[in-house]
Amino acid sequence: MDETGNRAVRRRARWATSGGLLLCAAGIAALWLSGAEFPVALPPGGGNTDSSSRSEIVFLLIAALFIALARWRWAPAVGALFGAVFTLGFAATPAGLDNLLGGSGAGIAAAQAVQVVGEAMALVAGVVAVVGNYRTGVPAPEPRR
Repeated sequence: MDETGNRAVRRRARWATSGGLLLCAAGIAALWLSGAEFPVALPPGGGNTDSSSRSEIVFLLIAALFIALARWRWAPAVGALFGAVFTLGFAATPAGLDNLLGGSGAGIAAAQAVQVVGEAMALVAGVVAVVGNYRTGVPAPEPRR
């Protein structure tokens, strides 16, 4: 693949990482609005409070904006890290799988599915973008004579 095609893949992966974080934030917002409990919470707020879910949404939105605007080649790693952290949070939450399978209702199941898809998308696309950014395939310049 030539450098132009490589650059397009890296750019799409970067945007997919931001999009995954936005999907994750939308899923958390829908869970929050539907009254789902958040037993695993990020500070500030701690515990099962409305401020905890709002802080998670704000963190995700800031990370998505950073990935979209920052020109550093490691920036998508932030999205991969957030995707991994929220995936681990989902796995650690006792009600996570039950919510996903519809044990708490169809609305909560749909919101949980959106969040999980966003987490996975951010994790995978972030890794693809970072690996692509560090493996450009551009040969080193020839020394001057």
